[in-house]
Amino acid sequence: MPLKQFQGKNIHIALEIFSFMEAKRWVCMKILTRTIWILSIVSLLTDVSSEMLYPVMPVYLRHIGFSIALIGVLEGFAEALAGLSKGYFGKMSDRTGKRLPFVQAGYFLSTISKPMMVAFIYPWWIFLARSTDRLGKGLRTGARDALLSDETTPTTKAQVFGFHRSMDTFGAVLGPSLALLFLYLYPGDYVLLFLLASIPGLLGIFATFFLKEKVRGSAPGTASDSWKFFSFLQYWKQSPASYRRLVGGLLAFALINSSDVFLLLMMKERGLTDTAVIGTYIFYNLVFALTAYPAGIAADRIGLKRTMIAGFFVFLLVYLGMAFNASNVGFFVLFFMYGIYAACTEGISRAMISNIADPKDTATAIGTFTALSSFCTLAASSLAGLLWYHFGAKALFLFSAAGALLVICYFLTGKYLPQYLNSKHPEIQSGNA
Repeated sequence: MPLKQFQGKNIHIALEIFSFMEAKRWVCMKILTRTIWILSIVSLLTDVSSEMLYPVMPVYLRHIGFSIALIGVLEGFAEALAGLSKGYFGKMSDRTGKRLPFVQAGYFLSTISKPMMVAFIYPWWIFLARSTDRLGKGLRTGARDALLSDETTPTTKAQVFGFHRSMDTFGAVLGPSLALLFLYLYPGDYVLLFLLASIPGLLGIFATFFLKEKVRGSAPGTASDSWKFFSFLQYWKQSPASYRRLVGGLLAFALINSSDVFLLLMMKERGLTDTAVIGTYIFYNLVFALTAYPAGIAADRIGLKRTMIAGFFVFLLVYLGMAFNASNVGFFVLFFMYGIYAACTEGISRAMISNIADPKDTATAIGTFTALSSFCTLAASSLAGLLWYHFGAKALFLFSAAGALLVICYFLTGKYLPQYLNSKHPEIQSGNA
């Protein structure tokens, strides 16, 4: 082949590759809209703010005189409030037809709660500060996820929710890392740490003012019931049967998925140092952050349900491993797998719910699920504590693994969910996407 012809062919191939890469980049930019980017950055900044305090919160509360029992009551009350408010404010967002005010108010409350924690140390004030933080989370969750859903199509929701979870979880990597560095340089200076943690939150609030909300009408509702605190529970009866089947399975899984604290405690039981435990937790969040977006892309291609079931299977393997593992390397591998499980389930489950729900009920559907899930997780953690106390750690992890197997069997029965959640969306199959 003449040299010029060979060079011309190579240039042609290079131009085709470049054109393909540019097309992929354009499609990605089209899917990840301006609103999705802003919401994801806001979540990242807020999570940096919150996770800077996560490792030191119990230590700080003990430092100001809280007993272990009082810390338990405080956290239980705060999480219950967050759970209920997610459902209530999700319903209000749909009822009023507004998203952005709930998102902005929620992030504002969570941010101001940080300096509140160190303003006074009276127990009633600490309860107020923690409740303000959790109320903020409940206020924004349903409306924010509905905003994300509004920016997608059924064929791209897993990718978008996966991208948001990825950005959010990077905050869980940066936050504890910054906190550990700060406490290494300034040990015991909790007041300054809480004040510094407010800065990323303030930047996040500022970023929300660049969001633009689509105009939508308010949803119909009776005046007597619309503003009742538990009115969101009515959605369970009004929702599609496919929603109840999907959420029923997810809530069953939540009942056997106890707090990650028990995984960390297991590492302590096996003799790992505090630094190793915290480092492994940060590593788990890093794996989660790096794989959530690719998992979302894969779910949109091979099916949301298949991806979620794969995540549940990885969870099963992790909990079986936790029951029998005794090596440091083994824990490292298990937490790597645990990050994969989270990437394959957390964002994708919300994408599935938003695909099933009517667009005007998206915030209510997600809010109701997260509210009920919060209470299932609280029950799961209580049961886990009892199992650990009476029968040992191995019994807890084997129980959760067995429960995960039952949930997998439930979801493997295709009739429980719409066909397009079992495999690719019909639009993808027909080539019309």
